[in-house]
Amino acid sequence: MTMGPSKREEEEKSIILISDDEAESTLGNSVLLVDPLEKSASGEEKSEEVVDEECELMVTFCKQPKAMPHARYDCTTHPFERTECDTCSPLGKNADICNQCYCYVCDKLASECQNWTTLSLCHCNAHNKSKFWKEQRDFALAGVLVMFNLELTDIDADLRHGGNLLIKFIQELSVEYSKYLVGERLPPTQHECFCLPKLPPGQCNICRSRNLEVVYKYSGVFSLVTKFLNQAEKENPKAAAVMFLGAAKEIALHKDPALNWQNLGHTASLKIAVPCLLQRITTHLQKMLVLCDFPKNLYEKFINFFQSISLPCHCFGFSNSLNVVPWDHGLLTTVLKGQNITGQRTQKGRKVFLWEMLPVIEARVERLVDKKKFKEVVRYLKAVKCNDIKGLRDLRDKIPFYLCKTGDFLDAARSLLFPISSLACCPACRITPIQFEVYLKMFRTGSVPAGKDMLDTGSWITVGPPMKDSVLIKQALKLLYSSVSLYRNPKCWSSLIMILGSSNVLEKNGHLHPLSLKEPPLDFQKGVLAASGDLLEELKAKINVSLPPAIFSSQLHHEACLIIAVQAVQQMLFCDLQYLTSFLEIALAFGNNFWALRLLLDNLSYEEHVLHGIVNLILRDLNCQKAMMLKLWQNLGPQYVGEFVCLFLTCRHKKMQSIGLFTLNIITENLHVCPWAKHLCNFFHNAGLRHLPLGTTIHHEVSKFINMFEKL
Repeated sequence: MTMGPSKREEEEKSIILISDDEAESTLGNSVLLVDPLEKSASGEEKSEEVVDEECELMVTFCKQPKAMPHARYDCTTHPFERTECDTCSPLGKNADICNQCYCYVCDKLASECQNWTTLSLCHCNAHNKSKFWKEQRDFALAGVLVMFNLELTDIDADLRHGGNLLIKFIQELSVEYSKYLVGERLPPTQHECFCLPKLPPGQCNICRSRNLEVVYKYSGVFSLVTKFLNQAEKENPKAAAVMFLGAAKEIALHKDPALNWQNLGHTASLKIAVPCLLQRITTHLQKMLVLCDFPKNLYEKFINFFQSISLPCHCFGFSNSLNVVPWDHGLLTTVLKGQNITGQRTQKGRKVFLWEMLPVIEARVERLVDKKKFKEVVRYLKAVKCNDIKGLRDLRDKIPFYLCKTGDFLDAARSLLFPISSLACCPACRITPIQFEVYLKMFRTGSVPAGKDMLDTGSWITVGPPMKDSVLIKQALKLLYSSVSLYRNPKCWSSLIMILGSSNVLEKNGHLHPLSLKEPPLDFQKGVLAASGDLLEELKAKINVSLPPAIFSSQLHHEACLIIAVQAVQQMLFCDLQYLTSFLEIALAFGNNFWALRLLLDNLSYEEHVLHGIVNLILRDLNCQKAMMLKLWQNLGPQYVGEFVCLFLTCRHKKMQSIGLFTLNIITENLHVCPWAKHLCNFFHNAGLRHLPLGTTIHHEVSKFINMFEKL
């Protein structure tokens, strides 16, 4: 330390050198005395330069020293006596102070210390070489945080805030727990029955004999702890961790004073309420240890503190709840990097597994997804093991979506069909019809929702090349054949047809762009139908098949996919018509590709019972959904409505023609909301409906409709 230059005066005595590190001071205190006027052995004065070799310090140009703030034991004015833990009374002249003496325990001026000479406390005797006084200092400065074994350098504003809230809670909890220990005695007429089965008050002989027994209800304590935990969840991570851990220690100390088991409910019975509270505390702490970037030292001290809690017998199941491996754990790291796909390794001759609790797994997945590390999510979920089989299975069901987020659509489709564990069926058995549609949309377009969930309604982004049509139709049918609930759901079939009839380029709003495909030659249609029969049977049998390359190498691959879908729908109707709840949405899914819908209806006309069932379904849907259909026709326009009506009016089977007539009646009855209806007249003229055989019902209704507009 260098002092500034000054004129030397005769009364100068010494200066004070303050060391930066008390622990490394060779003299045992925080000051070093140097006398600049001290004579040398030869009687000559020392030069202006003073060198202390032991401290490796050089002093030049000394001036009259000014006393700096210092601990009492370092005071050069008053002598100090050291003992290990004397608190009875001040030793020697330890109580004497100068105006710069500080209290070692309180860390403030000795003149302001209220316990400087207080008997049994005597802070004047405190010094830094005593373990006892160091602990007193740590407790005074750290408060309740001292029980976490935190260094003063670890404590920041968040930790101190959490500690302050914890102290207040402990005080309130002590009052409420004391009330619980007192208990209450219920009057005989109001005494509850604690037996099973529960009887009305006064009718249970066992409870009647216990009228004098005191009832201990933990509800008040449970409510107070719950309120505190609610508050903790709103605090910053460090403060919240302190509050959760402190609460866990306090409730673990609570005892049930009842001599016999009292079944008072999950909040009033201590042995039920405490595990319930600990479950909430440990679950939240598990997630925090994964999601929050606690310093490694703090992370370990939190875990060590929880392990030091002496848990009662009814809470032994929580003993290892916070044994959460850090992100840099060796086995976890190798799994995330793809170096270990099994999640197990041999260590000292024993097999070690990556086994974690469900809240920990959920938190890891959440953090990895937030960082868009979807490949790591997939590796982790495939390798990790958990005692909550259903919870882990639900998380693994999202693996296909995470694969889509990486652009690996083919692997995503395969993962839908094959279970990761032999204890569970494939994810396809559990996906919903809307999820089925979203998967097909992703496969078709090579795009995914930008958000974290596949059902997010926000924007979509392109992440890779879309599936080829031949691969898409095969994987889509495999999914349908793998799940009975999907196979019998009309929404899934309408989604399949709609996706196949759409472009693989998304519109700016994330919607699909429907295609109007030209009807292919009849020979091509017959060829695809002939080839698809055996193909569909092999797909049902889960045989790995290849679609005829001649069909999909042509320019008509879109049309070929629709024809195969028509054949698949036809087979489904022949076998499972009784389970179908609607057919109208399947018909509407064809959009402007009426040739494909006509192909389906023509093939159905050969099976009388199927045809009648389909017609009844469509008529029922049209009757129940008139408002929806009118709104849809308003958006699609007269061209679409005209083709839709003509398609059914011109069917060779009279039963199917009734659908066209019913549609025409709906329009006629609602002309006030169908301003486009007059344009249908020209369409009917061009389609030749006016020239149908006279006397037929169709000719009569069409002529009546046209004449109505001609008179206007």
